Amino acid sequence: MRRFKILEIIPTLDQSGAEKQLVLLASGLPKERFDVRVAVLTRDGPLSQALREARIPYTVIGKRSKISLLALSRLKKEIRAFAPDLVHTWIFAANAYGRKAAIDCGVPKIVCGERCVDPWKGRLHFAIDRYLAKKTDCFAVNSDGIRDFYVRHGLPEEKFVMIPNAVLPPRPSTISRREIFDQLGIVPSAGAKENAAIGGVTLSAAGSASTPLDRPAAEHTASPDGAAPLSDRQLRGPFLIGMIARFWPQKRLDEAIFAAEELKFTGCDFHLLIFGDGPLRDNLLRYREELGIEDRVHLLGHRNDVWQFVPHFDLLWCTSAYEGQSNSILEAMACGVPVIASDIPGNRELVESGVTGTLITEFSDKFRRRTAFCKESFRLFQRENAAERLAMGRAAKARIEKEFSLELMISRYAALYRRLIEGDERGRG
Repeated sequence: MRRFKILEIIPTLDQSGAEKQLVLLASGLPKERFDVRVAVLTRDGPLSQALREARIPYTVIGKRSKISLLALSRLKKEIRAFAPDLVHTWIFAANAYGRKAAIDCGVPKIVCGERCVDPWKGRLHFAIDRYLAKKTDCFAVNSDGIRDFYVRHGLPEEKFVMIPNAVLPPRPSTISRREIFDQLGIVPSAGAKENAAIGGVTLSAAGSASTPLDRPAAEHTASPDGAAPLSDRQLRGPFLIGMIARFWPQKRLDEAIFAAEELKFTGCDFHLLIFGDGPLRDNLLRYREELGIEDRVHLLGHRNDVWQFVPHFDLLWCTSAYEGQSNSILEAMACGVPVIASDIPGNRELVESGVTGTLITEFSDKFRRRTAFCKESFRLFQRENAAERLAMGRAAKARIEKEFSLELMISRYAALYRRLIEGDERGRG
């Protein structure tokens, strides 16, 4: 039984969604059946460490400009040296350069990975997509919404295969909630008035006898029937709302900050932790200052220990205008965290409204969207709705374990690769 040679091509190895999925796939494909290599079109990144640990060879092509014939030439040289049976490209730049190079080198099978609904694309981008589609054997997408988007723009529907993202089983957090508060300089509200409208009671002091700050928010999952008594913190806070996102217009983080300001005025004891970075960081810092919400909204940058925080979230917010299939939602759900997310393709396939979280209608008025995030969080933090919130977390965790395991994702890609390559070989025979 011969090993199939697979070349994965992606723009970077940054700590982002598509890059994470590629590394999981390349590292997990059975080595006795697949000889996998990775070509990085533009630059190296932190995820290269995982490839090295998995002993997956990778090459950085070094594309330095938007249009680079030199990068195309280097990529062709890499392809000819490896002579892969199949090339799988990820994201637009790699989809364009990678497919062009693979076609010119006569690679038998080409898979194009479209990972997001891309409304930023113009006529030229779609013209390139339609031209290269003629020589593309399959489009691998992680969401029905992505398939529908590209079919509307002229790509052949029969070539699409939907393979959802995978998420690793969550590692148990080794830090306590108290340590998170100390690390971030968060002091739970002291002496605040009780808000009868939401049944919220702020705590008198961090770490008091009635404040179990040492346990994750979702620890109730140990009681499948939901009958375990709720802790004082689960009923009253302080609550942690998490976001993990690139600081980019698509993510609409300004709306999240505004929603946090509204939520503060309800009297609810909460903190919004936003992990990530990007070109809008300075704008968001200024906006937070203008709203006077620095005490509740924490912009924490890129961190390698985000996994330590996620199990302590009481809610995850996703305010994005468009997504493919959000890794942050998957990772939060895997930890038993309910999700409040914009009702868009991709999110709609992960969050079952009323069961694993809540989908917020895409109102044309951004003020209505912001207020809707505030109102639903306000509702779920009420004492009488605490059991509902925790049940959502249990349902989210169960869904991830059933439908989005790493083993399932790898087996689907392995089957796709084998089908394409073996079908081509049978045809030639």
